[in-house]
Amino acid sequence: MANEIGAAIGTALKIGTTAVAGLTSIGGLELSADTIDITTLDVADGYRTFIQGLKDAGEVSISGFFDAGDTTGQQALLTAFESGTETAMSIVFPTTIGYTWSFNAIVTGFSTGAELEDAVTFESTLKVSGKPTLAASGT
Repeated sequence: MANEIGAAIGTALKIGTTAVAGLTSIGGLELSADTIDITTLDVADGYRTFIQGLKDAGEVSISGFFDAGDTTGQQALLTAFESGTETAMSIVFPTTIGYTWSFNAIVTGFSTGAELEDAVTFESTLKVSGKPTLAASGT
């Protein structure tokens, strides 16, 4: 893999092994961790001390142009929303970058919009469940 900084063109969001069509934006994973306060009464310098708590991979927001014919991509997102089922997903970056995020998620939002003199759009929100992995594509 080239492992270079590259343009986003060619990045895909996959539900299972199928790319979702018509995307114009894929938000990134938002890794964060809770903190646990372990400050004691005998703290010498008056500053709180912490340890890391549970981690959360956040949400992935996607948007694009609505394509009712994308029965294995956009429609699969809507089906996953209706079922509430955790689903395998991935964000595949272009080969110039050569990496893929793999994760399980539940679909927590799906909407469509229509504006005068614009194409019909859709948006969806994916709540990452468990630990995501970032690995070189093809591994």
